[in-house]
Order: sequence, then structure tokens, then C-alpha cells
Amino acid sequence: MKLTPLQKRAARKDRNQSGLDMNLVSLIDVFTILIFFLLSNSAEVELLPSHKSVQLPESSAEQSPRDTLVVLVSGTEIIVGNRVVAQVADVMASANDVIVPLKAELEQQKAQRQVVRTENAAKAQAITIMGDKAIPYQLLRKVMVTCAQASFSDVSFAVRQKEST
Repeated sequence: MKLTPLQKRAARKDRNQSGLDMNLVSLIDVFTILIFFLLSNSAEVELLPSHKSVQLPESSAEQSPRDTLVVLVSGTEIIVGNRVVAQVADVMASANDVIVPLKAELEQQKAQRQVVRTENAAKAQAITIMGDKAIPYQLLRKVMVTCAQASFSDVSFAVRQKEST
């Protein structure tokens, strides 16, 4: 018996169809729960950007870090964002309390962070200093004075939380 092209196509279709049907509703439920779990747990951990050359001091503070502008002070350089703005040796040799290149970079960063809502105005004046635990106080003082001169009034220090024993 000779089959017509439509009958051949129908036979191939019947032959290639499997009898398995997947129930996607339960699979979607599992993925929804998994996504909810991952999103809720990822919000609890907030990390500041780290740098290999900076060893943060330890603290027993319980407050989590905020999303602010970060000034990184290592033993050799001062970094804002990913830009090196000053060398520590030059800053320590200077008699001036204000670090001019740091102040210029902070003012530029502040100008880029436009405040739309008045409730967020305080957040625009917040800054976090990540200073190596071995840097001298004189250098830290100069960085703080420069931040104050650049209109950053809410200064925080990044620390590493002590391991609870």
C-alpha cells in the first residue's frame, strides 16, 4: 500500500511523539522558592570592596556597612574608586593638612552623585575610609580633614569584624 505525502508526515509525527508530559507547575514552584531563598540570603551580606595591600583593624561593631563612597588608604597610596589619587610618601612629606588631589577627586565624585530626593541628601555626604591598620594617625588625620573640606560630614571607618569565640 502506497502512502500519500500527508499520510507519511502524519506517520512520522506519530512515531516521533513521546508519551511523556512534564508537569511544569511543580518545577516552576521549586525554582521560585530557590530564587526567593537566594535573594533573601544575598541581601544579608554586604561587603566593601577589598584591597590586597590593606589589612583592616578588627572591631566588635555590629553595624553593617552602608553603600557610600570609599577612600582606600594603603601603606603606599590613596585610592578613590579605582583611581590612585596620591602617594602616601608625598602626603606625609607635605606640611599641609589638606590633600589637594584627594579633595579634587572627592569633589568630582560628589558632583557626579546627584541627589534627587531630599531624604537622600545625608547619604550624599557619607564616606567610608578603609585604612590599613598600620598607617600612622597623621595620615589618617589628613584624610579626614580633606574629607571634611570636601563637604563629606558623615565619615565611617571600615573594620573587619572579630571572630566570635
